[in-house]
Amino acid sequence: MPIHGALLDVHTVGVLLLGPSGIGKSECALELVTRGHRLVADDVVDLRVENGAVYGSAPDRIRHYMEIRGLGIIYVPDLFGPESVREEIRLDLVCRLQRWNEGATYDRLGLDHETEEVEGLRMPRFTLPARPGGSMATIVDAAAREHRQRSLGVSAARRLDEQLRHEMGNS
Repeated sequence: MPIHGALLDVHTVGVLLLGPSGIGKSECALELVTRGHRLVADDVVDLRVENGAVYGSAPDRIRHYMEIRGLGIIYVPDLFGPESVREEIRLDLVCRLQRWNEGATYDRLGLDHETEEVEGLRMPRFTLPARPGGSMATIVDAAAREHRQRSLGVSAARRLDEQLRHEMGNS
């Protein structure tokens, strides 16, 4: 099933960028590619379920192409080399980009873990507010690293929470 978004390999984590048109998914993906991560699909991501996991790729017709507003169509391997792309990746994490809203509540601790259903499977999700002038690529990079740590059972938020509870109990 095709979905509107961008899919990348960020530190071996399959990251699906979702959000409304014009939020900056392609620009974020391009910045991640310039940092050495790998593009799988931009604009249209084909998803399939196999052995209890979701895999994503690009439709053949637009594979490895990106449309960047103001620049036009680019072919990523021509600009960044063949190692800047890959054909497919298992989806590990959803990063849902949304416009910054002053009155909205965003997770600031990381103790609760959001999920999103993709192809009938629950996937970990970070909801990331996109602010003008902000670096979404840096945030998505950190989200992929944090997801990898959580997968290993390491949680900075839980560690800090336990540390503070211990200190409060000893005072």
